[in-house]
Amino acid sequence: MAPIGSGGTDRATITSRIRGLVDANRVMIFSKKTCPYCKKVKDLFSSLNIEFYALELDESETGSHFQEVLFEMTGQKTVPNVFVNKTHVGGSDKTTQAHQSGLLQKLLGEGIKAYDYDLIIVGGGSGGLACSKEAASFGKKVMVLDYVVPTPLGASWGLGGTCVNVGCIPKKLMHQAALLGQALKDSTKFGWEYQEQVQHNWSTMKDKIQDYISSLNWGYRVALRDKSIKYENSYGEFVEPHKIKTTNRKGKVVHYTAENFVLATGERPRYLGIPGDKEYCITSDDLFSLSYCPGKTLVVGASYVALECAGFLAGLGLEVTVMVRSILLRGFDQEMAERAGAYMENHGVKFIRKFVPTLIERLKEGTPGTLKVTARSTETEETIEGEYNTVLIAIGRDACTKTIGLEKIGVNINPKNGKIPVNDKEETNIPHIYAIGDILDGKLELTPVAIQAGRLLARRLYGGSSVKCDYINVPTTVFTPLEYGCCGLSEERAIELCGKENIEVYHTLFWPLEWTVPGRDNNRCFGKIVCDKRDNDRVIGFHVLGPNAGEITQGFGAAIKCGLTKKVLDDTIGIHPTCAEVFTTLNITKSSGADITQKGC
Repeated sequence: MAPIGSGGTDRATITSRIRGLVDANRVMIFSKKTCPYCKKVKDLFSSLNIEFYALELDESETGSHFQEVLFEMTGQKTVPNVFVNKTHVGGSDKTTQAHQSGLLQKLLGEGIKAYDYDLIIVGGGSGGLACSKEAASFGKKVMVLDYVVPTPLGASWGLGGTCVNVGCIPKKLMHQAALLGQALKDSTKFGWEYQEQVQHNWSTMKDKIQDYISSLNWGYRVALRDKSIKYENSYGEFVEPHKIKTTNRKGKVVHYTAENFVLATGERPRYLGIPGDKEYCITSDDLFSLSYCPGKTLVVGASYVALECAGFLAGLGLEVTVMVRSILLRGFDQEMAERAGAYMENHGVKFIRKFVPTLIERLKEGTPGTLKVTARSTETEETIEGEYNTVLIAIGRDACTKTIGLEKIGVNINPKNGKIPVNDKEETNIPHIYAIGDILDGKLELTPVAIQAGRLLARRLYGGSSVKCDYINVPTTVFTPLEYGCCGLSEERAIELCGKENIEVYHTLFWPLEWTVPGRDNNRCFGKIVCDKRDNDRVIGFHVLGPNAGEITQGFGAAIKCGLTKKVLDDTIGIHPTCAEVFTTLNITKSSGADITQKGC
């Protein structure tokens, strides 16, 4: 046989060497030091505590010849090239698939460790629960760990995560309470007459909302029990790649092992890091179960949580001030954000712009007491002081990833924000560790996204599916007093990605028919679409500011998924009289500068 390498290395010699290595090693990996896929496969076997031998072909003069022979033997050109107990498995993807399907364990034979569970999910929020139930439907043995670390003021809650307990659900219900207050005022113009003095009772609202949430908590526990999913109200912390330590409220420690783990720990509110913040201030984690009416309230922050809470508190008749460091609703369309803020200001919410608190002091104890807030300008040396009954901090949220032992098992975390980078299959850098929900780096922090990702992950792991979660064009709504719904790109982002010359913005003001008789807020509602002129005027951004914006946006979100264009909107006959119909009659472009004020129905 003719030589194929330097020094007379022939094909027969290399073939013999390969067969010898495959026969001698339980797991044999033909690899390259510089290949990230090779590293991923080696990390997988390391996490399984399985010894392997790796021949680094890029460190050998005959490495390329080894690859030629391996191609002849296996039909695979690339590395890693993995053999288990003399059986060719394949490359990185096929090795991972073999691990997920159980084939790898069978090939490894006796000696591979048996685990307590097929899947342990760390976090019992919406995403974690959805993933657990989907995995259980495939006959897998599943455990859910969920533990709520109490807030500095002692608030805690049951199974279900942020959305159910201290997020979407109580927020929307308190928003509804505020809307009912406005409806009462409107009702007199529609002929309703009532003699009683109308006032709001915080305790009644809070108790009824908490009763409903408690029913949801119980329902989740029943659902897990019905699907034979083990639920532990314990804090989880990794001690080994496949082992987690759990600690309950009484301090009892139990260790569990699992073949796969899903991290779904979510986020918690961030504090200011100034004197008095944790001692005297509340966050959204405290607000919805607060035993007393908060009274005169300072909301610190301009996030959607900040504006939503400020909005419904003002709607309940409280004096509310919002202190803003820079801009409203960072990451959202800024024209829409400013219009939402202007509506709030027009309805009595005060805004202090370009200031941040530096000190919180308690002047008087009570429920509520009195707090003194000192703040400084972000632009000058000016300082201001103010007195409030309650200070609500809503400046953002931090991922719950830093105290669950991820550093012990090598899971990568973005050091800037504590979030976890994953691939398009929600897989971390450790092959059997997955992550979903708000802790994902660069992904949307929305409950329905976490639910979708969790279900699809379980189907890929155990149901043979290949469908991945689509994080593009996800509709959402900010439940400010004038609701803001959106789907797709903000106008700013569209300009950044497409170029201003390649987009067209159609917009209009409108006046809901229901508001005409009370005679309020004429031409405050607003709608716009952002179109890509290069792509048949495809709608790449949808934005609506008005009542029931969430209901409107949900429908248009489906249309945008289907490739909605301006012509399709023009060809659609609207439902009259509705707010949503304005999107079927948009004919004024922002570039034209024409007046968008509406003067009739």
